Amino acid sequence: MAAVPNPPESPRRAPTIKDVAERAGLGFKTVSRVLNDEPNVRPETRDRVLAAVAELGYRRNSIASSIRRSDQRTSSIGLIVEDLANPFASSLTRVVQDYARERGHLVLVGSSDGDPGQEAELVGEFGTRRVDGMILVPNGPDQSYLEEERRRGTAVVFVDRPGRGIEADTVVSENAAGVAEAVRHLALAGHTRIAYLGDFESIYTSAERLQGFRDAMAAFGGADPRHIRTGLHDPEQAHRAAAELFALDPAPTALIAGNNLITVGAVHALQDLGIRDRTAFVAFDDLELADLLRPALTVVAQDTAALGEAAARHLFERLADPAAPYRRTRVPVRFEVRSSGAIPAPGH
Repeated sequence: MAAVPNPPESPRRAPTIKDVAERAGLGFKTVSRVLNDEPNVRPETRDRVLAAVAELGYRRNSIASSIRRSDQRTSSIGLIVEDLANPFASSLTRVVQDYARERGHLVLVGSSDGDPGQEAELVGEFGTRRVDGMILVPNGPDQSYLEEERRRGTAVVFVDRPGRGIEADTVVSENAAGVAEAVRHLALAGHTRIAYLGDFESIYTSAERLQGFRDAMAAFGGADPRHIRTGLHDPEQAHRAAAELFALDPAPTALIAGNNLITVGAVHALQDLGIRDRTAFVAFDDLELADLLRPALTVVAQDTAALGEAAARHLFERLADPAAPYRRTRVPVRFEVRSSGAIPAPGH
């Protein structure tokens, strides 16, 4: 007869602060003072409490503790990015997490997938968890709903794009200046037929970069409207748009890609067309291994570390002084010259 397996053990009750007090042989208030790291506790008393905590495996209930605190802080913040799979978002997340961890805060992270409804849902979820503040890469036409969170004492900071319908601390890159420098760089190599691939113009970063392109092209006779494609939100769309551009007569001799996903599609298109080595190319956002491509990719690199650190710093400063004036910080970009941007125009 087969052995009958023992039934699983019922989960044990989580130890409470009362259990810690009993194990340490101390009063509830004394234990609470130790766990809250309050001053004027004798070292031997602190040691007894910490020993009891370790023996019992006690874990503090942060939300319950915050309710008892006068400021009701939970030592947690929320971060909402567009897509954690995007290297920009993952890098930004790491920087914010490191900054917050050094200050004893946990970071809850969610992806909005570019959906305003999902963004609002994540804000609501973080709000129910009583986060002290939120950093958002905003999507959609209106973030005024965040005023309700601020009335509850939640600090709000926007990064990469400003929010709409609400004033708040904001950290953005010098998007237009970066693309304008790319245009000037290509023009020095003799290019006048410069094409541009961008995301939806309703997105702040896309609009800024496109404006930088148009303004810079005005100094060289203006951009050909046929050489501008926007509304490209993934590599497949960018691939099709690039193929259409280079089927024109005359075709562009140089190309600027407005973000890293567009760059991926455009590079594949140029490769498929067999023109990568004779088409000048500049990408906005650096890519891993971009310097190992042949030709190596010239890029307008955002300082993701500076963006994330500035956003996190603004959030903690806002927590310290909720009445301070709102600030908008612009982070410079870096133009990384490699061989793809130095390919000369035909006959130059």
